[in-house]
Amino acid sequence: MTNKPALLWLREDLRFDDNPAMRAAAESGRPVICVYILDDDTPGDQKMGAAQRWWLHHSLTAFKDDLKTRDGKLVLRRADPRAIIPALVEETGAEAVFWNRRYMPWQTEVDSDIKAGLKDDDIEVTTCNGRLLYEPWEIKTKSGDPYRVFTPFWKSMQAMGDVRDALPRVDALKAPSKTPSTDRLSDWDLLPTKPDWAKGFGPVWTPGEKAARARLRNWLKGAAADYADLRNRPDRDGTSRLSPHLHFGEISPVTVWHAVKEAIDKGTVPHKQGDTYLSEIAWREFSYELIYNNPKMFDEPLQEKFANFEWHKDKNALEAWQQGKTGYPIVDAGMRQLWTEGWMHNRVRMIVGSFLIKDLGIDWREGMAWFWDTLVDADPANNTAQWQWVAGCGADAQPFFRIFNPTSQAEKFDPEGDYIRKYVPELKDLPKKYIHAPEKAPDEVLEKAGITLGDTYPEPIVDHAKQREEALSRYNDIK
Repeated sequence: MTNKPALLWLREDLRFDDNPAMRAAAESGRPVICVYILDDDTPGDQKMGAAQRWWLHHSLTAFKDDLKTRDGKLVLRRADPRAIIPALVEETGAEAVFWNRRYMPWQTEVDSDIKAGLKDDDIEVTTCNGRLLYEPWEIKTKSGDPYRVFTPFWKSMQAMGDVRDALPRVDALKAPSKTPSTDRLSDWDLLPTKPDWAKGFGPVWTPGEKAARARLRNWLKGAAADYADLRNRPDRDGTSRLSPHLHFGEISPVTVWHAVKEAIDKGTVPHKQGDTYLSEIAWREFSYELIYNNPKMFDEPLQEKFANFEWHKDKNALEAWQQGKTGYPIVDAGMRQLWTEGWMHNRVRMIVGSFLIKDLGIDWREGMAWFWDTLVDADPANNTAQWQWVAGCGADAQPFFRIFNPTSQAEKFDPEGDYIRKYVPELKDLPKKYIHAPEKAPDEVLEKAGITLGDTYPEPIVDHAKQREEALSRYNDIK
């Protein structure tokens, strides 16, 4: 044992349960200085979006409060970690640095630089997997290549055997008597002020590890039993909504995996329902495997034939989509839910994504950037892989010719129109028969519902049938 401290560099792992790097630091016998660095320098276009910053403020607040109960202290710094970590090591005399690994190209470059520099100075560096079930280089095809299609990846992942056990909670993380100075969280200006566009987030979300575990428990006691049947219904609260908690590392996928497995074993969640949810955890793993092995996916389509695809540049159409004013109620409901809550139901994400790309002919990267700024769960791997999947230029066996009909999708997955009525209240008095396509309603029905198309609610900005044919024609041009 030594009195020389260790640094625990926290990133997307703001939790005490199943935190491998934190566990290793605590078991080193050294006093531990916890550090969080807000890095706006190295990510480039992937700098943390506005909605994520709101979540980060509250997540750091919750973590800091929990850390105090463990005799710990959180040091906040803001700049390029390649300057901050070595400086903190020198200032504190730390002999060891611990962190959980990251996988985006700008992250691995930074971490490799820091690790090499520390080792050159004889500083012990311990890195762990605290973000995924398996490292993105562990699951490969029989020929040793990374997977590019989900189903065989999922089968191979299941063949890996049991997921490792979750590590015990760290109950003590004593800081040294003297710790470095810290930024004040309030000085980071992570919260919006005027206008407070995030005022709708608070009633929906509670960031932090305790809230993440409570959400998991409550979901397993209730909606999880019908997950496979309800997960595509935006009008029903059937999903776990754990995605932002997973993104910020307030709960680990290992913890979630074993909790679902245990519920299946106990019979409280049927096999079909629980296994479907586990496959969604596997999709998250697959997204990381894709991005890690294809780092250019942030800017370039995975399928090279789409490299020169001609996209429309229609600023007005893009703004109508962003503001939820397309005249397609399910699209508008999704985009307004996103703006209000910082989140959108996954089925609706696919619908609005298809509409932007296939109906409006707008580059998928425009949608990806908008989601990155407005989603509290905007994860670089998931966001990128999902947008390329919807665009048909990513890892998918059914490419560009999959085109969602927004009206029929709404009729199928929001049959009573409850989701639309919640987020597009100007349509709330329309009868079920016309809620999905107000432009088809007779004048007297619209008048009774208080709707004037083109005034109180927009007419459809495009004709879906025509746009579908144009999209298919443009796809045929590059086949």
